[in-house]
Amino acid sequence: MRPETEHARVPNEPLRSTTTLTPAQAFDALYAFCTPALVRQAYLLCGRRELARESVEQAFQLAWQRWPEVAVDRDPASWVRAAAYEYALSPWHRFRPRYRHPEPPPAGAADRALLAVLLTLPPPHRRTLLLYDGVGLDLPETAAETEASTPAAAHRLLHAREEIAALLPDLADPATLHRRLAELGSAERLRAPRPSTVRASSERRARYWTRAAIAFTVALISATALTLHTAPAQYTAPIPPGETVQGVPPKPAPGPLTPKERTLRKKLKSTPPSGPERLTPDTR
Repeated sequence: MRPETEHARVPNEPLRSTTTLTPAQAFDALYAFCTPALVRQAYLLCGRRELARESVEQAFQLAWQRWPEVAVDRDPASWVRAAAYEYALSPWHRFRPRYRHPEPPPAGAADRALLAVLLTLPPPHRRTLLLYDGVGLDLPETAAETEASTPAAAHRLLHAREEIAALLPDLADPATLHRRLAELGSAERLRAPRPSTVRASSERRARYWTRAAIAFTVALISATALTLHTAPAQYTAPIPPGETVQGVPPKPAPGPLTPKERTLRKKLKSTPPSGPERLTPDTR
């Protein structure tokens, strides 16, 4: 049997008595029970303190938005943990300006070495290792939470252990690795916001997206109505392009003047114009 840490398994007792608790009270109980360990686990996944706190906060905000679904789940703690892990391991964080620079490493040399090795593992392997050797789940539960088959989860776990043992031979023993993961997570002072703050933020976000959806729907309806109002009531056939008429000779270009035409032009230029002066242009 592998040893269990204080953050290994989160029992469901805080939600078993939801018949006597309000939704807010049940949520606060789950939050208070899971958050301290979950923030440390997220830190081991991403190596960033602020991102670890943000991941847990985002996971609980999502849980509060879907509380009717989460409250009746067989394992609400696993539901929130999976959401926090997904957010912490999201590759999009690398494009955020605040996360482009590394954070200060842990104070202890052994902790720095272990965290550096963990962050070199592929994210699926890192997550599998943390769930099995850190949280204490068995292999089928680890495979289910990582959405992988049991053989695939076992392969990831063995590969992660081999990588750590190659770089840190002192951690080749799974029991020692389990203990060091717990110590590394507990060495950092990581705090999450109050549950009431998380619920308020979740409700503000839900209101924002609801209003945005309503505004988009109104804009779409308005654009559709304007299109229907300005669209023609009947179909007007387009004017067909012109066609070349066969058998008509092309228009000839002007040629040289005949002697008769030259004589007439010379006469017109030499004869002064007659008529009222106001109709005769002054060319002087």
